[in-house]
Amino acid sequence: MERRCYKLVPVLLALGLAFSVAKAQEPVRITLEQALEIALSESNTIKIADMTVEKSGYAKKGSYASLYPNVSLSGSYQRTLLKQVMVMDMGGQPMEIKVGRDNNISTAATASVPLVNAQLWESLKLSALDVEMAVEQARSSKVSMISQVKQAFYGVLLAKESLAVMTQVYENAQANYEKTLQRFQVGKASEVEKLRAQVTVMNAEPNVSSAENAVLLATWQLKAVMGMDLETDIEAIGDIKDYSNQLLAPYASEDDISNNSSLLQLDIQDRMLESTLRMQKRQYLPTLSASINYNYSAMGDEELRWFPSSVAAVSLNIPVFDGFQKHFNIKQSKINKDMLALQREDAERQIRIAIRNYNDRIALCVKNFTAANATVEIAQKSYEISEKMYEVGKATLVELNDAQLALQQAQLTQAQAVYNFLVARASLDELIGKE
Repeated sequence: MERRCYKLVPVLLALGLAFSVAKAQEPVRITLEQALEIALSESNTIKIADMTVEKSGYAKKGSYASLYPNVSLSGSYQRTLLKQVMVMDMGGQPMEIKVGRDNNISTAATASVPLVNAQLWESLKLSALDVEMAVEQARSSKVSMISQVKQAFYGVLLAKESLAVMTQVYENAQANYEKTLQRFQVGKASEVEKLRAQVTVMNAEPNVSSAENAVLLATWQLKAVMGMDLETDIEAIGDIKDYSNQLLAPYASEDDISNNSSLLQLDIQDRMLESTLRMQKRQYLPTLSASINYNYSAMGDEELRWFPSSVAAVSLNIPVFDGFQKHFNIKQSKINKDMLALQREDAERQIRIAIRNYNDRIALCVKNFTAANATVEIAQKSYEISEKMYEVGKATLVELNDAQLALQQAQLTQAQAVYNFLVARASLDELIGKE
């Protein structure tokens, strides 16, 4: 935790400095690694998970208090307002005698400790399993947070790539409109072509605005997942194409579920039920405890006289009959354990199906990316040829627009394939419990 905080210091300083100096200046540029560091430090989800682990640790330490002697001190003072009167027959004559003293003071110290208590010892093991469960839940929150930040970061990169494509389309449409206008002015293009080129520019402009808004929304989502102030201006560094080499590298299918957090938590629950079952069975065993008491008391009217007393005791408790309550509790625990085993079997089956699904999706993304690469190259050449042919009057504006539309779709398909691969890989890493 300390090492992670040290790594995070430069990032937080940069964010704080940039935000405090001028909000209108350039946004703070962050990489995926920096986004993960900030999320793991600033996200409320991670903070709550860490607090849960800390709370469980205190609960475990508190459970060990039952093994230590329980010492208590007590004291009391009584002032007699009206003494009790006893009547005795003395030689045939009644005699009244007042009983008691005006002042009564008592102090005591008591210590007790369990000597033999199998149920208590087993409950301490159960407390240790509670801590282990909290730690695994915290790890699960961390793994989930990493996946969410990655997917949000990739979403920003995809939105930026879409904006770049739409901007390029808009710029090409403007350039084509200027060329068409020049040709129209010299009589080489009809008014219909000029109007069509103008409409193409007007249609491309809203797409740029929508793409800019998509980048803004994706950035807000990233900041929300990271636990940052939404007013902080940030910019995700990178390009979705920078990750394309991962699709071209050899890929080995993932099928190891030993670190899956859901299964690990079910395993811990099974051990907790097993410990609970042993604890319930040990309720049939006798318990032995020891205690010692020291009392110091005084009573009197004007002058007090103090008298000490002390008692040591050993207590043996042997359970005999409780209306079969322990028996039925044990039956319930056994059924709960069998139910949990069936739940784990179903969970493992579903997880393996999900892993197979993600592996198939990753393989499909690789195929789509390979096909998209070839399509982009062909579409780019087709657009360049159409553009040159249009300049010399051997192609119509419709053909040029069709070529540009094909190039736009190919570029977006290529970026979408990379994004789908990255999201599927992040989801698969979360499923197998990879940090």
